[in-house]
This record gives sequence, structure tokens and C-alpha cells, in this order.
Amino acid sequence: MTTNVLILCTHNSARSVLSEGMLNHLAHKLGKDVRAYSAGSAPSGRLNPFALEALTHAGVDVSGYRSKSWDEFAGTGAPEMRIVITVCDSAAQETCPYWPGSPVKVHWGYADPSNAPGGDEGKRLAFELTRQAIGYRMLQLIALPLETMDNAQLQQALSAISAS
Repeated sequence: MTTNVLILCTHNSARSVLSEGMLNHLAHKLGKDVRAYSAGSAPSGRLNPFALEALTHAGVDVSGYRSKSWDEFAGTGAPEMRIVITVCDSAAQETCPYWPGSPVKVHWGYADPSNAPGGDEGKRLAFELTRQAIGYRMLQLIALPLETMDNAQLQQALSAISAS
């Protein structure tokens, strides 16, 4: 059974998109039955071009990516999430909608690479470093025995990854 993961950031334009791309790319590459989605509480309606560039340079297919509202994943017919991860501090502090299935929730915070100094080159570097940090945590997530873990075990394991 597929483990669905929803990754949230307020605007769904950078960190959550990097996370969705890396988790789907790595899960596919390693043959894991994990599917990532990303969304935001106040989606910007556009994806940060530096996020798309970092993913593309890492071999991730970004066709079809778009900025989405978390409402798409709270309604009838939405895939049932097993895990919900917030990747920005503002999203972690917001009151999330009710998620069917009572998924495990964890916060994996990353600084906003959009605010990096140094012009475009500084932003490119910040996005690449953020992509790498996200990729490291996503590898740890897909290495877990997700099929056999109950929610308490999963919560403990995801919290431990957060501390790494």
C-alpha cells in the first residue's frame, strides 16, 4: 500500500516543492512505494524558478508541478495521507485542516532559500544546499520500514529524523 506524504509550506513555491520533488524522485529510484504531494495554506500560484532549477539539475522531472492549496488534500476524493510534514515555521504554527486518516505530523524546518544574500548566485547556492538537506532527510524517511510501523513508532522515527 502506498505511503502518501503531504509536505506543507505557506506559499508552496520553494521548500515544499523541493521536498515533493526529492521524495518522489528518490522513492522511484529506490523502488519504494511512497508518493509525495506538496501544498500551502496561502499558495502563491507560482513556483520559484530557483527551486525548479535545483530539482532539474538533480535529475528530477518537474513537468506538471504547480502551486496548490492544502484544501485540495482535505476534501472528499483526496488521497489519504499517512504523513504530513511542515517545512517552514509559519506553516508549522498554522491551524491545519482536518486530514482524513489522522496522519502522523512532524515539522522539518528549513531556512527560506529565497531570502539568501548574494543575488541570483547566492540564491542558486542556497536552493541547492536546501535541496541537498531535504534529500538527506527524505532518504532517511524512505529507509524506514513504513509498512510495518504503527503511528507511534512512525512519529518517534520522524521526530528523530527532524533532530538529525
